Amino acid sequence: MTLSLPRTAALGAIAALTLSACGAAPDTASTTADGKNAATAASAADFGGLDALVKAAKKEGKLNAIALPRDWANYGALIDGFEKKYGIKIAVENPDGASQDEINAVTSRKGQDRAPDVLDLGASFAISAAQQGLLAPYKVASFADIPAGQKDAQARWYNDYGGYISIGCDAKRVKTCPTTFADLLKPQYKGQVALNGNPTKSGSAFGGVWAAALANGGSFDDIQPGLDFFKKLKDNGNYTPVESTPATVEKGETPISIDWDYLNAGYAEEFQSKGVDWKVTVPADGQFSQYYSQAINKDAPHPAAARLWQEYLYSAEGQNLWLKGYARPALMTAMEKAGTLDKTAAAKLPQVSGTPSFPTEAQQDKAKTVLGQGWAKAVSG
Repeated sequence: MTLSLPRTAALGAIAALTLSACGAAPDTASTTADGKNAATAASAADFGGLDALVKAAKKEGKLNAIALPRDWANYGALIDGFEKKYGIKIAVENPDGASQDEINAVTSRKGQDRAPDVLDLGASFAISAAQQGLLAPYKVASFADIPAGQKDAQARWYNDYGGYISIGCDAKRVKTCPTTFADLLKPQYKGQVALNGNPTKSGSAFGGVWAAALANGGSFDDIQPGLDFFKKLKDNGNYTPVESTPATVEKGETPISIDWDYLNAGYAEEFQSKGVDWKVTVPADGQFSQYYSQAINKDAPHPAAARLWQEYLYSAEGQNLWLKGYARPALMTAMEKAGTLDKTAAAKLPQVSGTPSFPTEAQQDKAKTVLGQGWAKAVSG
């Protein structure tokens, strides 16, 4: 696995997302001989079956993706696998972008052939996109096996892979690595504690603040203690505004990083050969689990390829490739029961105890509002 900048880096220049398109999107979407339209197909069956979908997707020949770094949860292997299997080229724009950048690209490029076909969004951002009417309802063949709490009832989005907020630490630069959020307030960690992005734009950083809230008397209904925690980190000098990336980790600029366990586990594997002893702990005092969500742009310029991509991701092949990237696939429980889970990859996951619970749509909306209003104030100055 080779690591590059993570997708949560907020690239800031929205203008980069609003460049004029090379041309307008096709006036008509892929259709079958009997007039079935891929852009309105809510399942492969609606389009005449998977073979018909494959045929139409190959005819389109391309899939526009955005904010998918090859090393984020093993996306490189997923992209290569899809291209090899179907001969459809995936063009990934702004691979290091944040979830909000994806939504901006959809809204600013409506009707253009450079608009994203598919999205991989932090859960709260997927909900926002659905509320804005940007997403197409589509049920993959394995939709029924996705846990009820991890999918939209209208199938506009559904969870794909996820993990737990963890604390990564460079054991060669930090004498005693922190293992809890309480530890992070200790004076020996001055200027060392980083987040992977801005929580108002980044799903992973959003999760980091929520985990801190749970560790400090908060709940899914109350993320404010997480903001208060980071204000304390800022006030005592422990918090660094440098966003953690593989590059900052390798250089020692962010020796302690609050991030998803699958990214921190990837660092540990990648940098072992470079002399970095990266330790990963899921803090027991702030155990927060979250998944990213898949969605199809309602106005996707390649609607058949977009739907075929979803079918691939939610196949056993696709789900196991995420697992090999240390991410927990949404269909993990169902695959374990079916005997299709890669047990070797599953055994390498960071250890956690208990059954994860997830915030509701209303709770995520509330938390996002609180963060939007208070984050800059908490860490400024």
